[in-house]
Amino acid sequence: MTKMSKEVIVIGGGIIGLCSAYYLQKEGCKVTVIDQSNMDSGASYVNAGYLSPSHIIPLSAPGVMKKGLKWMFDKSSPLYIKPRLDLDFLKWTLAFNKSCNAKHVAKAIPTIKDIALLSQELYDDIKDSEGFRFHYEKKGLLMLCQTEKALEEEIKIAAVAKNEGLDVSTLSSDEINKLEPNATINSIGATYYLCDSHTTPHEFMEDMKTHLKKSGVVFRLHEKVIDVEVVGEKITSIKTNKATLKADEFILAAGSWSSILSKKLGINLLLQAGKGYRINTKQKTGITIPAILTERKVAITPMNGFTRFAGTMEIAGINHDINKVRVEAIAQGVQEFYSNIKISETEKQNAASGLRPVSPDGLPFIGKSSKCNNLTIATGHAMMGWSMATATGKLVSEEVMQKKSSMSLDVFNPDRRF
Repeated sequence: MTKMSKEVIVIGGGIIGLCSAYYLQKEGCKVTVIDQSNMDSGASYVNAGYLSPSHIIPLSAPGVMKKGLKWMFDKSSPLYIKPRLDLDFLKWTLAFNKSCNAKHVAKAIPTIKDIALLSQELYDDIKDSEGFRFHYEKKGLLMLCQTEKALEEEIKIAAVAKNEGLDVSTLSSDEINKLEPNATINSIGATYYLCDSHTTPHEFMEDMKTHLKKSGVVFRLHEKVIDVEVVGEKITSIKTNKATLKADEFILAAGSWSSILSKKLGINLLLQAGKGYRINTKQKTGITIPAILTERKVAITPMNGFTRFAGTMEIAGINHDINKVRVEAIAQGVQEFYSNIKISETEKQNAASGLRPVSPDGLPFIGKSSKCNNLTIATGHAMMGWSMATATGKLVSEEVMQKKSSMSLDVFNPDRRF
């Protein structure tokens, strides 16, 4: 085969897998996407839809582990780490704790900003060049605060963001109400990131799947990878519950399931599934600008035809159980900040969840492991998967095609030590 006609199998049909498939098929590759689901649910469909260069602080920041321990027995807390005797979980916890320091945060900030900005540019390019019709607005993001302590902390983060060249300002409660005159917001102030955008996730996913199918990408749904055949340092085939498949290159973009498959190759990806929840409402909320309720860690997004309330980080293994206590915590947080909104019992009952793959240092794994030369890994994005997706897909295609990378992959190295 010529270099420009590689056969590539993408394992995982979430946003990262689809964006990888998109850029690979543009390079002339013959692409197959395998997913164990029907590809219509999960983290890529229930997220807040943010494209957020503003989110420059990694999850593993100073004080987070201390909060996590404090909240460990509070199932309604914004970050809930379920204690359990599991070796992978314990290794991840130790690595996460080690990463929660100021030096790591300072190193991560420019990298997170750069990949998020690149991704935002690529979303623009895809929408314009492919004629995608998904809902996409550039109205910024409000970090709403109800306490002086929270506002002071957000102002400090805003100063760091401004130093990185991001467009951010500080607003009083009166200025917030002028921006959102039809929403009754209980907030003493906010930082406002005009650099951010928002989307309606399922619309982008449907546009992308339709485009890829028209472009010749093959989709194999309800198909689970159960084994990998390796000769030397190269995958020769993968075995699913339906077939044995061969390719020149393989992409591991299976989200929270990626570490299970990587073990078959002797690659130990430290990943934990971080469950997030969303509640949708079609009520007239008056909300036009996305916001994060700082003290409650709840994201608010005005999407196409409805408003989404999303939040929580629940590290409790791979499961899709709906914890009603955590759903209620999101609803209560919304009502504390927006007194004109009352989420109904039906809306809470219709809450959905998704599992986000969380690395110990808050940075994704992107690139090849030294243990396998025809596998490119793309996972571990935590809450930033949507913000980093298009850039990740671009970086994956450049790695596979051995082209000059749009940005250095060193910090994303899957073999990095913690």
